[in-house]
Amino acid sequence: QVQLVESGGGLVQAGGSLRLSCAASGRTFSVARMGWFRQAPRKEREFVATIDTSGGRTYYADSVKGRFTISRENAKNTVYLQINSLKPEDTAVYYCAAAVITTRGITYDYWGQGTQVTVSS
Repeated sequence: QVQLVESGGGLVQAGGSLRLSCAASGRTFSVARMGWFRQAPRKEREFVATIDTSGGRTYYADSVKGRFTISRENAKNTVYLQINSLKPEDTAVYYCAAAVITTRGITYDYWGQGTQVTVSS
C-alpha cells in the first residue's frame, strides 16, 4: 500500500503562485509514476501533470502548460507542483496520485486526501 498526503493549498489572488507538496509513504518502491489531478465544483476530476519516478519524464495538460511545473525529490518520496500565474479557473481540490505497474497496466491506484486551491479575482 502507498499513502499520499498533499499540502500547500490555500487562497491566493489571480496571478499569484503556490507550491503543492505530496509526501508518499508505505511501499513507495513500487510506484512508477506520480501525478496531480484536480476537481472543481460540479466538474469531473481532470488530469494536471505526471512525472515518472525513475526517469523524471513529465507530461502536462494543455490547460496548465507553461504555468505549472511538476518535480520530485526521490530521497524524500515527495512530489511537488509549482503553480504560477494562477487563474480563477484553477480553483479546485488538487489531488496527488501514485501509479503502480501491474499485469493490468499502469493505473493511479493510490490517492491523497486533496488540498484546496482557491484563486480570487
